[in-house]
Amino acid sequence: MKFVDELYEYYKDRLTGDEEDAEIMTMSILEELSRKDLLQLIEDMDETELVGMVGLYILECLKAKIANEGVGQTKWSSSSIIH
Repeated sequence: MKFVDELYEYYKDRLTGDEEDAEIMTMSILEELSRKDLLQLIEDMDETELVGMVGLYILECLKAKIANEGVGQTKWSSSSIIH
């Protein structure tokens, strides 16, 4: 994505290589962009970038929902425990 490439080039000498760098940059940039700006970034994406972005969004939302609802974890109720 051209926008990400430009950001990286601009900030690469100030980055420590820590994942927190990307998180801080992302949050800072998102605070500055308007809805119109965000939609323009999406409009400028090619098909692969768009599918990747939406796929990552769906994946992260599903992971959060599974974690929040405890899906797949054994839940014991007091009435089902056999002594």
